[in-house]
Amino acid sequence: MSELQAELCTVDFAAERLQLHPKTVLRFIRAGRLRATRVGKSYRIVRADLDSFAGIPAQAPAPSAQAWVTTIVDVPGVGPELAQRWARQLPSALQSKPRDRPPLRADLIYEPERAHLKIIVIGAPAESVALLSLIRVWLEQLRA
Repeated sequence: MSELQAELCTVDFAAERLQLHPKTVLRFIRAGRLRATRVGKSYRIVRADLDSFAGIPAQAPAPSAQAWVTTIVDVPGVGPELAQRWARQLPSALQSKPRDRPPLRADLIYEPERAHLKIIVIGAPAESVALLSLIRVWLEQLRA
């Protein structure tokens, strides 16, 4: 059950939602027309039952798990100046993506003693591919 479906509602909330008097909601509960659980001296109604009673169609559950990709790009022979430039460009590229897109993360690790740069990309497959394409363009510019 999703969080919304498991939400418990009071009789007053149900009455407001159904635009009825609370006593009418209690009559529906006592008559068995609206399912509810007695808690102490009051009733609690599962939100999904209330929505069903009101004729609101059940929402399809959103996919809970999205596929993620982790990619490491090794770039040998990188000097400190180039590493600094990439350390500025990569965050700028990440911030330029639209807000409605899935999150994307990229980290840079530079080893100056080896002149080696690692770029770690973590995100949804389509987002990762877009960033990797940009990295490919940057690498081709280095060779030119």
